[in-house]
Amino acid sequence: MKLWITTAAALVLATAATAQNDCAAGKTLSDGTLTIATGNPAYYPWVMNDAPESGEGYEAAVAYALAAEMGFSADQVTWTRTSFDQAIQPGAKDFDLNLQQFSITEDREKMVDFSEPYYASAMAVLTTKKVVEAGATATPDSLKSLIWGADANTTAVPMLGELIQPEKDPLLYGDNADVTAALQAGQIDAALFDLPTALYLSAVVVDGGTLLGQFPAARTENPDEFGILMEEGSALKPCVDAALTALKDSGKLAEIEATWLEEATAVPVIK
Repeated sequence: MKLWITTAAALVLATAATAQNDCAAGKTLSDGTLTIATGNPAYYPWVMNDAPESGEGYEAAVAYALAAEMGFSADQVTWTRTSFDQAIQPGAKDFDLNLQQFSITEDREKMVDFSEPYYASAMAVLTTKKVVEAGATATPDSLKSLIWGADANTTAVPMLGELIQPEKDPLLYGDNADVTAALQAGQIDAALFDLPTALYLSAVVVDGGTLLGQFPAARTENPDEFGILMEEGSALKPCVDAALTALKDSGKLAEIEATWLEEATAVPVIK
């Protein structure tokens, strides 16, 4: 009886993998291979040590779990690199899938395709120890009084109005590197980033950087959701969405998040 159950279970798993593989057959850049792109470089905690092929880091682990669900073995996954701006431009792509913390927006969906969300981000307040020592706290009144900065091209700008409603208009910059430089120079007091990115910036980029607190994704009316980017009209989209749904339903996606983003639980929640 045990042998029959084991054989039956194996048959079910094999049938599911075959169905997913059939879905992707003939739809990838290279037959029998899934080409996945990440950033250049790719940062913690999304990819550990800039080595996506290790499967370590949240997005690297999601990529391999997704590939397996679609019927691709680990040695059938090939990695390539793109810049963020390059990837979101319209036109042909040199990858099948791209995981690089792409927020799903209406404007971007006019140029590329996105999967169902694989991550809904908490937003964290990045500041410096100097600002905290001056009296900043994780309370609404304190946050409103701070001088904020943001990349003018990101969803952080409307989120500032939604979550914080600062007393002064935020200072807008051309990219996140300028935002962190302004924070370092004391031109601004704080900035909003998705939680994992804020963890990285506070630990590696901003001297004396610290996280004042976080707003859970559920606190926002339109939480920042990350989708896997594909070429506009990609025939792989139904296969990717089905695989992501299976990972969510099985609890595997939540397990990966707990493994690679668990540091987030140490950041105070802003109420």
